[in-house]
Amino acid sequence: MWKCLSKYVCIFLLLTLSGVFFLFRNISILEWKLDLCIWELCSNHSEGPTPLDHNQSCNHLSQGQERTPEEALEEHYLLESIAWPEPPPRPTSIPLEQTSDPAHSHFAVLPAVGGREWHVGDQLESLVLMKDFQGHPKSHGGDFLLARLHSPELGAGVAGQVLDHQNGTYSAIFLLLWEGSVQVEVTLVHPSEAVAVLRNLREERPNRVLYKSLFKCGLLSETTMCNLCLPTNQEPLCNYTDPHTGEPWYCYKPKQLLSCDTRINHFKAGYQKDLITDKEALLFQSGVNLKTRIRAKGSASVTVLPKKKDKPKVESSHAKPAPVRTTPSGYYFQGSWQSLGDVVMRQFNDPTAITQCVKGKVVYMYGDSTVRQYYEFLTNVLPELKEFNLRSPVRAGPFMAVDIPHNILLKYRSHGPPITWTPLSISQLRYVANELDGLAGGSDTVVVISVWAHFCTFPVQVYIRRLRHIRRAVVRLLNRAPGTVVVVRSANLRAQSLEETLIVSDWFSVQLDGVIKAMFRGLNIKLVDAWEMTLAHHLPHNIHPHPPIIKNMINTILSHICPVKN
Repeated sequence: MWKCLSKYVCIFLLLTLSGVFFLFRNISILEWKLDLCIWELCSNHSEGPTPLDHNQSCNHLSQGQERTPEEALEEHYLLESIAWPEPPPRPTSIPLEQTSDPAHSHFAVLPAVGGREWHVGDQLESLVLMKDFQGHPKSHGGDFLLARLHSPELGAGVAGQVLDHQNGTYSAIFLLLWEGSVQVEVTLVHPSEAVAVLRNLREERPNRVLYKSLFKCGLLSETTMCNLCLPTNQEPLCNYTDPHTGEPWYCYKPKQLLSCDTRINHFKAGYQKDLITDKEALLFQSGVNLKTRIRAKGSASVTVLPKKKDKPKVESSHAKPAPVRTTPSGYYFQGSWQSLGDVVMRQFNDPTAITQCVKGKVVYMYGDSTVRQYYEFLTNVLPELKEFNLRSPVRAGPFMAVDIPHNILLKYRSHGPPITWTPLSISQLRYVANELDGLAGGSDTVVVISVWAHFCTFPVQVYIRRLRHIRRAVVRLLNRAPGTVVVVRSANLRAQSLEETLIVSDWFSVQLDGVIKAMFRGLNIKLVDAWEMTLAHHLPHNIHPHPPIIKNMINTILSHICPVKN
């Protein structure tokens, strides 16, 4: 009996070992086939973005869709309109002592013609004399100055226009818009020598912000650098140029067995270091020559009387009355923005009034975080506007909120790269022009666009091209749905430190501001002049303007959506 049992045990063990052998053999074959499939998928080049030859240059910065002759001429005039005076050439770098110093400089309010009184509607002029650290007058222009006229006790303020006479003197021109005591304020943002450094950074170092993308397939993953323009070295590039707009974007191709179409996200990886020399850094000292006030020689205040009746023309403080050279878009009075444009401002202080204005409407917001502030303001203020959780990144979106009883839909989506945010899925990288082309539009549709803050590091031609595509899409939208309300928000001032200035200086922003206003002028769009609304206000400058300023911007938009009926 035991012999028979041992015989069966041996047979059972033999069968078990054979089964285990075949099982592991089949698993190995399956794993090999799976690895082969993954390899074929990850390295497949038949679909998706194709790698570029390593000789790819930066010529695409001026490309995209073909420009018409009119658009090429427009670009020429745009660049001319924002051209900044350059310091005279020198064989060696200029010492700090010979650069503009706000502490030695001053401004003076010029007297009214004939010593007469000031009245609402007059034009006030202040003359600014720039000097260096040794107290010597500057002999050339190019300094970046800001001017503001304000009355703190009245909650009033208006932006001034600065004229560069290119001889070391400047005129700050103001339109007098309210009665009472008004005070002139002039600020040096950058000396001309610092502007020269910034201009060189913008043209020669457009990749100051570091962008990356993660490529992943199965267990393989790799992160590579991305940008509009990558250095031409021996590494091939993946081409992610948008097929509809022609907007370029590139990443280095992964070195592992990963194809270009395995890219899964986009994110900011930091900033380049050591962009300027220690000597150049002296041109960007907070409290010394970076966004520093210039003192007044004599009184900085004047008293403004009521407007004269039947006044024939605007008077100037200049010895010979000059034509009106400044036309602000609006001003603050008692903390509220008063538009001088084509809209009568309404104050939407009650959430119910806001709800009634946007009742039955779909509001689309496209762009950077400066328009996302509008979304956040409305979702915080309107109690019946409920956010729908799309499980989106906190800063990047997309976001959506609905008010079902009042049939209101509010949506926000960021613009396509360059975008300097936390990891964002490539499925959410949408270009504004393409999004606009997907809208039906109509009298129940409002579109708000703000695209500028992430373009400060690039040559202006890059920004012009992006706006050209957006403008084309806006024209198409208004052509098929003329009742659509389209609002464009301009750039705004922000806080400045050395590190911030080299990436996002107000000098970069003021040029983008000029471009966006010029490119949308003449179209049936509504402008929120964020530049003047932040300059004229007393609150500190911030990339995300403070709530009182945002409230005034919202009032401006709503006044366009729901205009006063005659």
